[in-house]
Amino acid sequence: MINVNGIAISHGGEYLFSDVTFLINDRDRIGLVGRNGTGKSTILKILAGMISTDEGSIAFPRECTIGYLQQDLTFKSGRTVFEETASALEEIKRLEARVHDLTEKVTNTTDFSGDDYMDLLQELHDAQEHLHLLEAGNQEEKIEKVLLGLGFEREQFHNLVSTFSGGWQMRVELAKILLKQPTLLLLDEPTNHLDIESIQWLEEFLSDYPGAIIIVSHDKRFLDNLTNRTIEISLGKIEDYKAPYSKYIQLRKERREATMNAYKNQQNDIRQTEMLIEKFRAKANKAKMAQSLIKQLDRMDKIELEDEDNSAMRFRFPDAPRSGVVVAEAKSMTKQYGDKVILKNIGFQINRNDRVAFVGRNGEGKTTLTKIINGEEPFTGDCQLGYNVKVGYYAQHQAEKLNGNMTVYDTVDHLAPHDMRPRLRNLLGSFLFGGNDVDKKVKVLSGGEKSRLALACLLLEPSNLLILDEPTNHLDMRSKDV
Repeated sequence: MINVNGIAISHGGEYLFSDVTFLINDRDRIGLVGRNGTGKSTILKILAGMISTDEGSIAFPRECTIGYLQQDLTFKSGRTVFEETASALEEIKRLEARVHDLTEKVTNTTDFSGDDYMDLLQELHDAQEHLHLLEAGNQEEKIEKVLLGLGFEREQFHNLVSTFSGGWQMRVELAKILLKQPTLLLLDEPTNHLDIESIQWLEEFLSDYPGAIIIVSHDKRFLDNLTNRTIEISLGKIEDYKAPYSKYIQLRKERREATMNAYKNQQNDIRQTEMLIEKFRAKANKAKMAQSLIKQLDRMDKIELEDEDNSAMRFRFPDAPRSGVVVAEAKSMTKQYGDKVILKNIGFQINRNDRVAFVGRNGEGKTTLTKIINGEEPFTGDCQLGYNVKVGYYAQHQAEKLNGNMTVYDTVDHLAPHDMRPRLRNLLGSFLFGGNDVDKKVKVLSGGEKSRLALACLLLEPSNLLILDEPTNHLDMRSKDV
């Protein structure tokens, strides 16, 4: 059991959250939810020991191990996919040395009645149990199983990790964490960049995971299938529900409706009592009763309505020039990287007002196709935009292209045409960047806030062909619905 007690984080004198208290039990499946920027990733980083709290404490049991999958990863190793994944099993060697050391200590102990001896036995038991979990089965088979499950092909095992995109590098890191089998698994947006088959495999793998799991995700189905508890963080406080996401939404609505009804009834009682007090005060023979009613009001436990965060993005696309009937057309188009053919002899036509979805497994060429249409990738064959087409392109890692040292306001100001500049603050406000938020450096924003800013930049110029590659990655539930 992990005890999180009264933790708080503040920036510039303002609390991001405060007095956050909850327990993590051995096999909990917790969904940590809330709007972008409320502190979900921060709580995971605190649990992972990456940042310190301004207030409060966390008590971990002995031999507690933590695996943390971050939203943003940077790989610098020169290893292949298989070598990098296999490095996770170096934990076995560390545990073997730990078990050997503890066994010697137990063997050399002379006092068998003290608490120290019992603590030593418990430590040894925990270490042996964790080692047994890691050693179970053939190591190469385990590595293959996890990598295949996360969508890698066998022929990719010996490719350098550095040759893969950020999404695929994230899968390598996830594979390493799953192989380590820590007692507490912290997953920050694990389904971003995973295709449907990989998400289903991950759900199945985690369903009987032997430790506790905390998940930050904006995938409702994933949360419903895996979690049995939801912790909501809103306006700096948390609410803990013993239910998966969809059930939590229902329970929260019912609780708030019940609180509102109780509040209205109590306010009605208070008004009636205050009227009686005013009435009885005017009569000498009723003065005692008036005092009694005043004391009754003072003793009453007043129901307070909780603040509720109802903010949501509000925007509309700027009017764009009218394009021709045919917006984009391809004939006999082929794309290959070296000997690997990604797209072969394909053709399509996209017309004005069409709504087209590119679907398929990871690596099948969806992003490559969007880049070709946007004029970013060479190819053979024919692919052309139609008459008067203005493209608005949101890349899969668009948010990562933002300059972290610029402020939110400077980011849009740098890109905005002259006639847009008087309206930039209104534009940012519609994407939930109000007040002092516009002066924040981009590098301190959460993943979801960066995505909102990247979307705001997309609206600076009118376009009549929108190409959106994974635009909802990192966005919270409400923003995705918008």
